Amino acid sequence: MSLQPFITLYRYALEPIAPFSWFGINVCSIELVAALRLCTILRQTKEDLYAKHQRRSGDKSAPVEERSFLRDACTSLTIKFGGEAIIGTLLAVPPSFMLSGVSPGVYIAAQAIVEYIPVIPSMSLSTELPLSIVDGFTRALLLCSLIPKPVITHASPVIASSPWTLLLSSLVIANGGFFITSMFSFLEPTPLTLTTPAAIKPYGWTATDLWCAPFITGLYALLTHSQPFWAELHSVISTVLGNTGDKVGPMDPEAARALCALILAGMFSTRTAKNYGLVWKRSKLSYSGSVVGADGF
Repeated sequence: MSLQPFITLYRYALEPIAPFSWFGINVCSIELVAALRLCTILRQTKEDLYAKHQRRSGDKSAPVEERSFLRDACTSLTIKFGGEAIIGTLLAVPPSFMLSGVSPGVYIAAQAIVEYIPVIPSMSLSTELPLSIVDGFTRALLLCSLIPKPVITHASPVIASSPWTLLLSSLVIANGGFFITSMFSFLEPTPLTLTTPAAIKPYGWTATDLWCAPFITGLYALLTHSQPFWAELHSVISTVLGNTGDKVGPMDPEAARALCALILAGMFSTRTAKNYGLVWKRSKLSYSGSVVGADGF
């Protein structure tokens, strides 16, 4: 299968769009889609948690905290930038929101738009299955283009060539924000309370969003030879599979990203089918980090 249509789609989605480009602001369509997707699914999750809270309370009064736009905006920004802030501190690299206010502004604006929509349909198979494909493409951009760059271009040769640093950065950046919001109950209708994050509850590690981040980043690094380790590993795998000819060369980065996007779209679609009973019975496990495939563009 040719990857060229998907490569072209990415190029188009990464082009600056009007009216932002008129003022020299670099905002692309895929970032807008990711921001609206994240804010929409967070609102759906909050409404679902509120309904569950009311049902648990029964006839008793159910004390809830009045939602504020600031709390909702902080939730979105924490999910988007929380993991990046952690890794940026460890790598001594300033996070993107410290260098430009464009991306935070986009997410705050998206939050405002979503909050003022009168009614948003609840999550269902008919809505989530096609959006799983969108999630795959937005998440691939994060895992293949945005996360590896600060690691492989780091001033320290040790960090730049470390596959462990690359995989750990992917894991934390993609999931750190969800971990924080889950730990402090940002999405619950009650006041903020400290609780056990869903990711470290029993079987929390099985959530697709948790393990797909280092897996996809590692696959991209393997295909593109982002670090010497991955080039050597690719050569070893090729030899084991019977290739005794010329040395294996790296794959074009855009083609590798498109391939990873298709794999992610398949993974997220499978997760959606499982969660809504299309393939398997729905698991009893609920992981708040798995609700978003677009989180962290």
